Amino acid sequence: MTRVLMFGWEFPPHIAGGLGTACLGLTKGLAKQDVEVLFVMPKASGDEDQSAVRIINASDVEALYHTTDIEEYWKKIRFMEIGSNLIPYMDPEHFEREVGANRKHGRKEEKIGFRNKYTFSGKYGANLMEEVARYAIVAGTIARQYDFDVIHAHDWLTYPAGIAAKRATGKPLVIHVHATEFDRSGENINSFVYELERQGMLEADRVVTVSNLTRNIVINRYGIDPAKVFTVHNAVDFQSYPELEVERGVKEKVVTFLGRITFQKGPEYFIEAANLVLKAYPNVRFVMAGSGDLMNRSIRRVAKLGIATRFHFTGFLRGQDVQKMFAHSDVYVMPSVSEPFGISPLEAMRSGVPTIISKQSGVAEVLKHAIKVDFWDVYALSDAIYGLLKYPALHRMAGRCGLDEVNTLKWENAASHLKEIYQGVTGK
Repeated sequence: MTRVLMFGWEFPPHIAGGLGTACLGLTKGLAKQDVEVLFVMPKASGDEDQSAVRIINASDVEALYHTTDIEEYWKKIRFMEIGSNLIPYMDPEHFEREVGANRKHGRKEEKIGFRNKYTFSGKYGANLMEEVARYAIVAGTIARQYDFDVIHAHDWLTYPAGIAAKRATGKPLVIHVHATEFDRSGENINSFVYELERQGMLEADRVVTVSNLTRNIVINRYGIDPAKVFTVHNAVDFQSYPELEVERGVKEKVVTFLGRITFQKGPEYFIEAANLVLKAYPNVRFVMAGSGDLMNRSIRRVAKLGIATRFHFTGFLRGQDVQKMFAHSDVYVMPSVSEPFGISPLEAMRSGVPTIISKQSGVAEVLKHAIKVDFWDVYALSDAIYGLLKYPALHRMAGRCGLDEVNTLKWENAASHLKEIYQGVTGK
């Protein structure tokens, strides 16, 4: 049996995005492949699904270290106040409150100071970089306490932890790239995060990307050897989809956007397409489910276009509320500017909802029965929405074929590819 020490930042039910959902799906799939996973996270709540994984709460671990270890590993790291683009799941109002509270009480830490234990927030808050650094040091202690064959670190927040565990034990490191700084920030990248990502990729024995789109970015923008970069597409968890019976509160058709309201997810294109559709098909309501730094701007744009009575903002949804939203929806749209993969279209299709996705998404590589448009082409997007709303036969076919297709995308298949990657670095 292969044993994996896996580092993540979140795990259901307490998640802020698709990263936690992917971690749950992968660990369940790996359990079916006879792979045992020890999953480390900064702050566990105790109600995580541990049916296929053992959760290790980093907040419960005493960090045993020497000062020289910290200086050696973090000698090139300088802490500084950072912009909100480094906090992908926090809205600007929350960020301002966090930073304001720190300033008010005079908290300004520019070095790593430890008690025996450190209680992580596990959030994407104002002290995110400090927590990433502390997590790495705790990771070294954890790695010495357990027996395992390979280390697996998810996304840049955990790459330093993965590196620390590798240096402490000499075990091989696999890093999993769910998104890059180019996806989150476009060309206006934060060089500090970019360097953390690149360092993780260079130190890793294998780099796993969620799509060929992301693989190309890793190779071309980070200069990583193509021979050690492998694509493993995401999937969808079938067991988390109970049959829901919902009562429609409105008689109109419902078109849904579900995701962070940030540059990366393309909310402005959804709004412009909605405006075009409403001119030709007024019997429809548009729903934007999520939160993010473009929330207020999006609300203002909807008001300026005069479509506020047909456009609804729900805020962030999680758990069964997401499934209820899909059950209410007639069409799902993911107009992402840059999406490494995109699990939400799979969730929508699993609910039988016809789906439109951007060509600039990794999930477009595996889906044949989703309508694909360029994110910037609001006319093509509005035409696709109109067609699915206007023509019942097209709507039924898209829903039926999409459901059949997504049923073949299982986490155990993704886990099988991962197991082969583990075997390639461990020889087991």
